[in-house]
Amino acid sequence: MKLFDQSKSKLGLNAIAFALTAATLTACGEKSAQSPEETAAPAAEAEKPSAIATLELSNPSAFPRLDEAVYLSYYELGLKAGFASPIAVWNQAEQIPVQAIDKDADGSKDGIIFTVDVAVDETLKLRIAEADAPADSVAKRTQAEISHKVGGEWKEREYLGGSFQNVSTLEVPKEHTDHSWYIRYEGPGIESDLVGYRVYLDWRNGFDIFGKSTQEPVLQGVGQDGFDSYHEPADWGMDILKVGSAVGVGGYGYWDGEKVIRVSDVQDWRAEITENGDLYSAFKIDYLGWKPVDGVETDLSAQLSMHAGSRLVEVNAKTSAELDNLIAGIVNHKGTELIVGDMDITGHAYTYIGTYGPQSLDGANLGMAVLAKRKAIKETTSDEHNQVAILKPADKEVQYYFVAAWANEVESRHGPITTKAEFETYLEQEAEKLTMPLRQRLTTAASEAETDKPLSADVALDWSKRLADSELERKTLDYRFGGYDHIRKRPSYFEYTTGMVMQAYDELNQVAPNARYADAVQTVMGSFVNEDGSINGYVQDKYNIDSIRAGTMLLRMYERNNDESYKKAVDTLFEQLEHHPRTSAGAFWHKKRYPYQVWLDGVYMGIPFLAHYEQLMHEQPNVDEVLAEFKLVNEVLKDPETGLFYHAWDEKRQQVWADKESGLSGYHWARGMGWLAMALVDVLDFIPEENAEQRQYLLDMIAEIAPVIEKYQDPETGTWWQIIDKPGERGNYRESTASTMFTYFYAKALNQGYLPKDKYLGTAKKAYQGLLDEFVQVHADGTISITDMCQVAGLGFGRDGSYEYYMSEPIYDDDPKGTAPFITSGVEMYKLLKSES
Repeated sequence: MKLFDQSKSKLGLNAIAFALTAATLTACGEKSAQSPEETAAPAAEAEKPSAIATLELSNPSAFPRLDEAVYLSYYELGLKAGFASPIAVWNQAEQIPVQAIDKDADGSKDGIIFTVDVAVDETLKLRIAEADAPADSVAKRTQAEISHKVGGEWKEREYLGGSFQNVSTLEVPKEHTDHSWYIRYEGPGIESDLVGYRVYLDWRNGFDIFGKSTQEPVLQGVGQDGFDSYHEPADWGMDILKVGSAVGVGGYGYWDGEKVIRVSDVQDWRAEITENGDLYSAFKIDYLGWKPVDGVETDLSAQLSMHAGSRLVEVNAKTSAELDNLIAGIVNHKGTELIVGDMDITGHAYTYIGTYGPQSLDGANLGMAVLAKRKAIKETTSDEHNQVAILKPADKEVQYYFVAAWANEVESRHGPITTKAEFETYLEQEAEKLTMPLRQRLTTAASEAETDKPLSADVALDWSKRLADSELERKTLDYRFGGYDHIRKRPSYFEYTTGMVMQAYDELNQVAPNARYADAVQTVMGSFVNEDGSINGYVQDKYNIDSIRAGTMLLRMYERNNDESYKKAVDTLFEQLEHHPRTSAGAFWHKKRYPYQVWLDGVYMGIPFLAHYEQLMHEQPNVDEVLAEFKLVNEVLKDPETGLFYHAWDEKRQQVWADKESGLSGYHWARGMGWLAMALVDVLDFIPEENAEQRQYLLDMIAEIAPVIEKYQDPETGTWWQIIDKPGERGNYRESTASTMFTYFYAKALNQGYLPKDKYLGTAKKAYQGLLDEFVQVHADGTISITDMCQVAGLGFGRDGSYEYYMSEPIYDDDPKGTAPFITSGVEMYKLLKSES
């Protein structure tokens, strides 16, 4: 995202880095009113460190975000992999401690991490630059370590003599088992300034807790006497959990249908400290040849990490073989209360299971919990020893967090937490923080250098080609049948995003022919259509209107090559529409599992295909059928006061999100209107000129919606907000998929003569430049990304349609719902600007 006003006369980032002193930072983000001569940097500016980026961070929550960790990859900062120079982050005149980290544990630093405090409704404006001097030493707030004895000898299962030595990696000897006195406190440990944890590196694989009475690092002194004296109170704290036969706090294992199987039957263990820094620490454990049950064997690799000011440990665990019943659990102590978070929520939101009560070894209250995305939790259950969340892996991987809060922990601004009510509030807030990270607007020097160019037809076309080429390098061909959708973390389907992306490549290929684009279309779309015309992965009786969208590209391919298999495939899709369930007024339900519901999304998903099919296959196309959906949407979903459209309508008024009188959802979601706007200009391609009355209805809708969308265009950036009519509201953000769709709408409508150029040409140009300034991210390898995309937003099945819901959906880069319209908006802008030259 872009922080600074990106006009043609804006200051360069190097000048900004110089200008942002304590006296001027309150105006950060505002365009300077000074002349270029007045703002020119002095000669000494050449000696100042190179500016890398500016970053705006805002708090989307109604509570302060304390010690919130911010990770920025070198990739998104426009820096080369393994960037070696130290980086400084400044909040006004204050330099924030920064740590370069290897987040993916592949052995190479890949980005930086720092923590910030952000008050309610506060926005921080930071600058990022190469450090001009070594950073001042800061307090060490995290630690990870593993230590084993050297200089002694094994006697059967015990290691006698010797002294402890910290190491970065440890291959566990065959002789080692529980209480061998070989590994200090029996496994790797990790801590923040609030709490510490250890993992038994043996057949027990229990996760234990070190309660801390100080914010200083303590692990380095724990267990140095060679025994388990850490079970007794000490100045630093103590071991506070009885793990017993359980997995402990947040341990992983396997659910056999009745009980937890710990990671016990393992051929070899290996531990590695991947980070041991002031702000972030992590370790990895590899379990080789784990046999959870008879006939099943897999390797398991798990990385555990913590950041400063947090009690949470992030766990990323991946198996080498498919294993559906991985679990995360908590020891089930008698006398404790089970706490379960809200499970009737969107799948991308975090929820939790936990326990609370006097379950610490010193008798104090202790809260423990596991937090995971709702969609990752298959089931919650328990056995004799554990409270359990059974997890659903995505690409053989599970991701979750565990946490412990001890009533006797060190006094700090984060606690302690001493009651169940306080612990529940804490879990709710932590779940919200994971669901809704700080809102970010990032402007990099690398991006600004390339987007700050006069807009022309060739410039617009080049951006479309660059994104198409970048996506080809990253993932486009993975959309084929049998591929893997890296955004949705699931196998690639015959679905609307597939059709959108391939149509975008086809549109681009028509103005900038390239065999790679044509081959991509054929490779991906062709993978779904069999010789008999059947469509791989398509299930007609689901009656999902989204599935129809992919057929638009199949229609184009059949129109060009007359391949009978494509004819049969599109006939199958048309057959779905013939039998598709409808409202009483004849509008298509969004899906069979969404009865009596009409969504704005569905107009784009189904109607352009229907119009093209009617025009191509029937001598007398049924144009009234095409118009029926638009008419219902226009008459029912439009707010007569603002002209904005509501996301959806429930004819039966039964859905939790539907108003009981009108049946309408509560908010004007920008991408919903984007779907409608694109459908309007696309469907007219297939309405014959002789159907003047029907065409006029659509043209009137275009003329009515154009000034409404323009009214809500962000005056600063030319883009649009996630909830279109609530700019600047807490949590709301400028959203790129809607912005690309509206840009496409204006540019194509102008090209086709549906809107007057004297009125909307400036709107289209401002919108397109806004895409470049706000959302284009240029990487050091020459590829580009589009940022700030709402991944999904639907209704029902835990999605209640509230404002908070729309704020809670994940924000991604390079989602096909934004990359496709970015490419096509560039194609339309190319045509538009070429006609103006």
